[in-house]
Amino acid sequence: MASSLRCYLGLYLLLLSLYLNQISRADIIEEGILYIDGFSSIAKIDNEFICATLDWWPPSKCDYGTCSWGNASLLNLDLSNKVFLNAIRAFSPLIIRLGGTLQDKLIYQATHNEQPCTLFLRDATELFGFTQGCLPLYRWDELNEFFKKTGAKVTFGLNTLNGKTVVPDGSTALGDWDSSNAASLIRYTVSRGYTIHGWELGNELNGNGIGPGISADQYACDVMALHKLVEDIYKGKDIMPLILAPGGIFDAVWFLKFMDKASNSLQVVTHHIYSVGGGNDTKLVQKILEPSHLDEESKILQNLQGVLRNSGTSAVAWVGESGGVYNSGRNHISNSFVSSFWYLDQLGMSATFDNKKYCRQTLVGGNYGLLNTTNFHPNPDYYGALLWHRLMGRNVLSTRFQGMKKLRSYAHCSKSSEGIALMLINMHGSTTVNISLSVTLANTNESPMLLHVTNDQNPRHGIEREEYHLTAKDGELHSQTVLLNGKELNVDHFGRIPLLEPIRVNPSDPIVIAPLSIVFIHIPTIQVPACSMFTRENM
Repeated sequence: MASSLRCYLGLYLLLLSLYLNQISRADIIEEGILYIDGFSSIAKIDNEFICATLDWWPPSKCDYGTCSWGNASLLNLDLSNKVFLNAIRAFSPLIIRLGGTLQDKLIYQATHNEQPCTLFLRDATELFGFTQGCLPLYRWDELNEFFKKTGAKVTFGLNTLNGKTVVPDGSTALGDWDSSNAASLIRYTVSRGYTIHGWELGNELNGNGIGPGISADQYACDVMALHKLVEDIYKGKDIMPLILAPGGIFDAVWFLKFMDKASNSLQVVTHHIYSVGGGNDTKLVQKILEPSHLDEESKILQNLQGVLRNSGTSAVAWVGESGGVYNSGRNHISNSFVSSFWYLDQLGMSATFDNKKYCRQTLVGGNYGLLNTTNFHPNPDYYGALLWHRLMGRNVLSTRFQGMKKLRSYAHCSKSSEGIALMLINMHGSTTVNISLSVTLANTNESPMLLHVTNDQNPRHGIEREEYHLTAKDGELHSQTVLLNGKELNVDHFGRIPLLEPIRVNPSDPIVIAPLSIVFIHIPTIQVPACSMFTRENM
């Protein structure tokens, strides 16, 4: 009896402690002011900013003892799945980049070659750990029919190593690119009437990439050869696809040399970002929720922006691949709610440095897919990407937050009105932030307008703002279920993506951001010079 009482008492004290802890957490509230410069934009993204990748990795691709790819390869992906189809259609359109490490070991079946295509086979003695693979033409037909059905816009990564000699230690690839196999695929693609948004050359072979390095001069020559090839094949066609390169990790010296020679032969400079850590890193969550760690990537983005400006090129930057956690991501991290903090922050950061598109590794595949590898149901990051796509317009506005250090803020012109759209990220585990807005409306030294004070003077003050609050189910950061304004987001039994409906708030109320939450906000009443119709059309 005494032991039972002690047990009940211990349980009572534990529950009381948890309750008091919740109360104390809920009572931590800080005030902050978000300053927005509405006079002019600092960057401009493409209307279709959100992009995702599909890769070639077969089921035998394993990292740290875990094989996470399943049937997510472009060679075996189930193209009939309704959820998969609807997940892509929801973006109308989604940009999809086809490529990855094994693209540089992929050959393309030629129309005159009746020999069967071989699959990628695991072989530790081979470059990248796999034998050469082949893309059958029937599969290329299936993929293109699928992309047409979903309305996706596609870029295709070509095999840069074809024709090159890799030195014995695997560090360098020498010689010119042999374009004959790529030419065969491109001609077939054109003959079938398939639309390719862009052809990209290579994957992480520049500078200190994952494979044998190619010198900047040689890479530039290869890009010029691709440019000439595409111009010849598409001559007289209504649409000329983009040329993209080099699809690698940024290295200032290499990129400077490359752009010096290739700047007139490509329209898009693609670079890859893996800023969180490896899939076996034990401190991934701490890094994801630490602003100072996330800020390190801004230096690279700024340097790349400087390289392009100094080169005088008209080519623009894309984040061609970014999965946060490299080597296939990490289960229960890359595919859970906590991943949204680095991902959405990096979307905002990349946009401020004038990257026109941002391609997430992956749409499906590995542990870092926007969709579940088995059933294609959306992981939390998918919904954040879809809200960005629907709300955040092209013109990027400068912001500065005065308040808690773990509050991240981004502002754009709205995609659906002449107002503004915000994305606010609270990385603090126990602090709610009440935010007032201060918006500069003119290029002047006068004090800016503090909207929550002067809003009643606005003739349109009766129009409510729309808010989309994303939180983890049960407050569990590793949850793969996300709540929108407290409601679970789930695919229905018809495979349809759920509606993303906002709550409507009096525009004079402060914006309230709960701990460990992400909020998108559409404010049609705030109309600034940078977002006027004239400014949008003439930028």
